[in-house]
Amino acid sequence: MVGKTPPFVGREMGRAINKLTAASLKIRRAGYYTDGGGLILQITTGTDGEPRRSWLCRVTVDGKRRELGLGSADRVTLAEARKRCAEFRAKAKAGGDLLAELRTSKGRPAAPVAPASLTFAQAAEAYLSQHDTQWKNAKHRAQWRKSLFDYAAALCPSPIAEIDTKAVLGVLDPIWTHKPETARRVRQRIEAVLDWAVARGHRPQGANPAALKGNLAHALPRIRIQPKHHPALPFRQAAEFWRALQEREGAGAEALRFAILTGARSGEVRGATWSEIGFEAELWTVPGTRTKSGREHRVPLSAPALKILRERLTAHGHEGLVFGSDLKFGRQLSDATLSAHMHRMGFKGIATQHGFRSTLRDWSGEMTAYSWEVGEMALAHAVGSKTEAAYRRGDLLEKRRRMMADWARYVTEGQAAEGHNVTPIRGMIS
Repeated sequence: MVGKTPPFVGREMGRAINKLTAASLKIRRAGYYTDGGGLILQITTGTDGEPRRSWLCRVTVDGKRRELGLGSADRVTLAEARKRCAEFRAKAKAGGDLLAELRTSKGRPAAPVAPASLTFAQAAEAYLSQHDTQWKNAKHRAQWRKSLFDYAAALCPSPIAEIDTKAVLGVLDPIWTHKPETARRVRQRIEAVLDWAVARGHRPQGANPAALKGNLAHALPRIRIQPKHHPALPFRQAAEFWRALQEREGAGAEALRFAILTGARSGEVRGATWSEIGFEAELWTVPGTRTKSGREHRVPLSAPALKILRERLTAHGHEGLVFGSDLKFGRQLSDATLSAHMHRMGFKGIATQHGFRSTLRDWSGEMTAYSWEVGEMALAHAVGSKTEAAYRRGDLLEKRRRMMADWARYVTEGQAAEGHNVTPIRGMIS
């Protein structure tokens, strides 16, 4: 990000210089603000929400561009920063070993170190920006940011080249046994940023101080993380739940019904567009950009599912999202909308929308003769090894079509296999 350029008072090689003023030091918005002549005012946001201002000097050393830290803007004036940056650039242009000189001036021997001066916070921001497309939704992006800027806040001001195992342990020790799953993710994300820094030349080659194997595994106690499963409704109670859900209206309720009938994930349903729906083929094709696996997933549509879609089409038209917000046109339903319906029905802590995927899986395993592979593919799960997947060309669509039609009849009509009855749960529904 580059700040607005105030009128300049000089030029260097045809470029504006001395563009910043005393007023520039009051800017609060995070970003890079150029003064010209290689000097940059860098503003980041601290964990307390307050701006952090520091000076960077952009120089070229050994044919590579570097950004050297000149200190905090609270301690180094604009005039001093300009003077220092001009001196550094002159020395670099003369061919001097500027990096070695800087290290020696700070009392450290002129040993090989990383060639750049990014802080961990800067490296994390760059990593998140470059890998933005790997996350399917804003929730995952927010989780990464929380790991790197909240839990690993102690690392943020540190030069990325100087972070060692001791510094990483300082972040992990307080949460390793108290919040094991969180700690596991924080460690992995710190490791990813440090690996990125090595690949980009901001850290020297060598062992990653956040690596678990052969490093942190010896310093931290071994912990067993028990997977937390989403609460799921027993399949014999699905029909009773469906009848209660039929009494609710709105995009959220319709999206929840559609999710139950298709076995799809919440994000896939909430982000569904009309271009993905094939009424003639009775098929919903979820593109790989919106699936957890990154692979296209074809979902056969049962008669009740198609009925929901046709009613949405008649009432709201075919532009944009299938289940767009009732309150804000074109806006996607929030992640909590479907869960909120279940909470209001009295199922908070008892069942979740995602748990209906398990309900479907349990039903297919216990009440039908459909194979394990068919049930797994209905949920878009990977089936078999990579070798098996390489030789499997089909996705068992027609078998899944029959299974999803049976599932729809079971849910909407309460049709159970011989010897099984639907168990009423009236007392649980409000």
